[in-house]
Amino acid sequence: MKNMTCSCRRRHILGGLAAVTALGALGGLTGCGEQGGSAQTLAPVEIDRSTSCELDGMLLSDYPGPKAQVHYAGQAQPSFFCDTVELFNTLLAGEQVRAAKAVFVQDMGKAKWEQPVGHWIDAKTAIYVLGSKRHGSMGPTIASFAQEGDAVKFAAEYGGKVLRFGEITADMVDLSGAALHDTRM
Repeated sequence: MKNMTCSCRRRHILGGLAAVTALGALGGLTGCGEQGGSAQTLAPVEIDRSTSCELDGMLLSDYPGPKAQVHYAGQAQPSFFCDTVELFNTLLAGEQVRAAKAVFVQDMGKAKWEQPVGHWIDAKTAIYVLGSKRHGSMGPTIASFAQEGDAVKFAAEYGGKVLRFGEITADMVDLSGAALHDTRM
């Protein structure tokens, strides 16, 4: 069941996504100092056995790979994502109108891939590996790292391209087949 494509992937496919960079789509994050909070002043919230994904209700602790959380303005608790592809798809969606005060991903240079816990880092400063052979909760995912050296080592072992936050575009995070339009799922 874990490898089954979730119907939320199909439900959340956005027709005609423009190739918008993450920084351009996240105006709320780039000016977060003026909005009363930032990743540096907001603390990440740890997941537990009951933490579920905002998009599909999947329990985060049941699946491998990096997780993510977004702290939206006017929302007391963060929204959690069981997969970084879902995170980026949400952030890059043209109709995303909620202002994000902070976004966190897990440092997979420190967290265990099969059961990641803790090791939350600011998503804007993280280094990512797109297109690796490692799978997350929804199949191919985007691995996140605090240190570029860890990302380069991961890419050498599992494949993929090392990217920064602002280099990830909407066409790279298609929910119909996960990262890079992978159809192996």
